[in-house]
Amino acid sequence: MRIFVENFISMEKVNKVIWGIVGAGDVCEVKSAPAFQLISNSEVKNVMRRNAIKAEDFAKRHGISNWTTNLDDLLNDLEINAIYIATPPDSHAEITIKAAQAGKAVYVEKPMANSYAECLQMIQACEAANVPLFVAYYRRTLNGFLKIKEIVDNKLIGDVRFVSIEMNQPLNTTIVAKPEQNWRVMPEISGGGYFHDLASHQLDFLDFLFGPITVAKGLNYNQASNYRADDIVSAVFRFPNNIIGTGTWCFSTHSVSEKDQIKIVGSKGEVEFNTFGNPMKIVLKTENGMNEFLYNHDQPIQKQLIELVVKELVGVGKSPSTGVSGARTTLIMDNIINK
Repeated sequence: MRIFVENFISMEKVNKVIWGIVGAGDVCEVKSAPAFQLISNSEVKNVMRRNAIKAEDFAKRHGISNWTTNLDDLLNDLEINAIYIATPPDSHAEITIKAAQAGKAVYVEKPMANSYAECLQMIQACEAANVPLFVAYYRRTLNGFLKIKEIVDNKLIGDVRFVSIEMNQPLNTTIVAKPEQNWRVMPEISGGGYFHDLASHQLDFLDFLFGPITVAKGLNYNQASNYRADDIVSAVFRFPNNIIGTGTWCFSTHSVSEKDQIKIVGSKGEVEFNTFGNPMKIVLKTENGMNEFLYNHDQPIQKQLIELVVKELVGVGKSPSTGVSGARTTLIMDNIINK
C-alpha cells in the first residue's frame, strides 16, 4: 500500500471557518465542540445527529443556531466550509468522502478510520477535491507533551535507545467514556477494542516525537472473554535511527495493577510520563538527579489543536496532525493486530 508522506493543502483560504458538526456524543460534548465557539475566526452553524431531540438539545446548550438529522443539510450549505466528524470510526471514511466531494475541509475524530485502506480512501478523496484533512490527535499540541518533545529534542536524555508503553486497566475501566452501547469494544464499529481507542493516541504521539514507525509486529488475544474485541495486545516496533519500541496493553487486570506509563530511555538518562488523565506527571532522570513536572491540561482539551486547524484554514498557521499522519497510526495498529 502507498504510504503518503506529504500533506496537501490546496483549498482556497477562508476568512472565517464555518463548521458543521456530525455526531454529538461525549467527546464532542466535552473535548471539542465548546472549543469551536471560543476560537477566533471560527463558528459552528449547524450540528447533525440522528436523534432529533438530542440534536436540538445539544445545539441549544452550545449556542448553535441550527440542528438537523440530515447530513445533506450540512453538505449542501454553501456557507459551511468545514466539517467536524465525531461519529464512531466505522462511518469516518464514508462521511469524509462525502464532505470532500462537497468541497468542505474535514476534521475527523481518532482513530481516523477502521483500517488503513479506509484512511487511503479518505486521503485520496480529499486530494481529489483539493480540501485539507485533519485528525483529532490533539496531544501533539498539549504543553505537557510538548515538554517531552523538548526534553528529547534537546537531548537531555542523550541519544534515545528505546521506548516502552505499559497500559493496564481493569475490566470496568473508567479511562474512557461509556455510552449506552459501548461501541469501543465492538470491532465492526471501532476497528478493535480499547487498544484502538487509547493506544492510537500513544502511537501517534510517538510518531510526532521520533518520526514514522518503520516496522511493527504484535500479538493480540481476548483473554477475559468479557466482550468480542481483543483485551490484550503486545507489540514491538522500530522508529528511524533504529530506536526500538515495545508496548503491552491489557484491559482485564485487577485495579492494583492499573498503569498508564510511557518510558523513554536514552544514553544519558530517561523520562517517563502518563498519556491520560490530569495531571500529566513527567519524571526526568539523568546523572544530575531527578526532576518532576506536572501539567494540567487546559479545557476543552482539543482547543489548541482546533485553533491550529482554524489558523491553517485561514492561512496563518499549520496543524501538526493531518490525514497523512493519522493514517500512519492506523497502519501501525493494523500491522500490530495483523489486520
